[in-house]
Amino acid sequence: DCILRITDAKRNYVVGAAKALPNGVNGGNQEKSSLVVSFGEMLIDFVPTVGGVSLAEAPAFKKAPGGAPANVAVGIARLGGKSAFIGKVGQDEFGYMLADILKQNNVDNSGIRFDAGARTALAFVTLRADGEREFMFFRNPSADMLLRESELDLGLLKQASIFHYGSISLIEEPCKSTHLAAMDIAKKSGAILSYDPNLRLPLWPSAKAAREGIMSIWDQADIIKISEEEISFLTGGDDPNDDNVVLTKLFHPNLKLLLVTEGPDGCRYYTKNFHGRVAGVKVKPVDTTGAGDAFVSGILSSLASDLNLYQVHFILHMIFGGIGFKL
Repeated sequence: DCILRITDAKRNYVVGAAKALPNGVNGGNQEKSSLVVSFGEMLIDFVPTVGGVSLAEAPAFKKAPGGAPANVAVGIARLGGKSAFIGKVGQDEFGYMLADILKQNNVDNSGIRFDAGARTALAFVTLRADGEREFMFFRNPSADMLLRESELDLGLLKQASIFHYGSISLIEEPCKSTHLAAMDIAKKSGAILSYDPNLRLPLWPSAKAAREGIMSIWDQADIIKISEEEISFLTGGDDPNDDNVVLTKLFHPNLKLLLVTEGPDGCRYYTKNFHGRVAGVKVKPVDTTGAGDAFVSGILSSLASDLNLYQVHFILHMIFGGIGFKL
C-alpha cells in the first residue's frame, strides 16, 4: 500500500473523480466539508526491485511510504482536496521521513505524534508471479500501535467533515481505545464516518479475532468500502456477488453508502433506496498495490465537496463515471 506508487491506471480513477464535481460545488458548508481526516497506520513498505518474485526470491528491496489511511490522505490532497492525517510513528529517521512526505504532498501532518520508545512500522510486500500478494510485517510493537487518546489532535477531529479509518488500528491497545475515542469525537462533531476494513490477516491473532474486530465498529460507519474477498471473509464464505448477501448481512440501517470493489470488473454500490453496478474500463495494470486506497481517495474527494451526494442517484453516477467506470 505505497503512497507514491499510484500507477497511471489508478491515477485515472482518482483524477477523474475530482473532475466529476469541482470543490466549489457544495451544500453551503464548504469550510467544514472541505477537510477529510484519516486515522491509523503510516509505515515503510519495502518492495522488491524486480517484479513477480516472492519475498525470499527478491534480490533487493527499495523503501516506499505506505499505510492505507495515509495513502488516502495523500490521494485526496493530490486531487486538490483538504486532508489531514492522525497517527503515530517512531522518533526515528523513517518516522521523520514519513511526516515530511505528508507535508510535501500538502497533507496536514499536525496530528502526527512521535514515539521515542518504539520504531516506525515496517512491511515487506511483493506481488508474486502467480498474482498473489505476500506480506511480512515488523510491529512488535510499532509506534502506530501505541497512540493514546491523550495524544489526539482534537482540533482536527472537530473540524473534519469526513473521518476515515481502517481496522488495523483496532488490533492492539492502546491504539484500539484511541481509535474508538476518535470516532466518537468526530461523530459528535458532525463528521461522516468512512470505513475501509483493509483486511490484513497476518496482523491479527486469528481469523476469528479479525472478523470480530472488523465487525465491532461496523454499524457505526456511514460509508464502507469493501472488496469481494472481504465479503466472503466477513460472511463466512457466502457468495460475494449475491446482492441479498450484501444487503442482509452487511448493510446496516444507519449506513448511507456501501461500496464493493471488484478489481478490473468495476464496482457495486448500495444505498438505502437503490443499488447498482458499474463496469470497469480496460487498462494495462502496472501494479495494483494501493489501488483500493486510490479508489477511496477519489470517492471521498468528491463526497467532501458535497456531503449529500450519496443521496442523489444521478450525482452518484456522476461520481462513478468520473472515476473512470462506464455507466
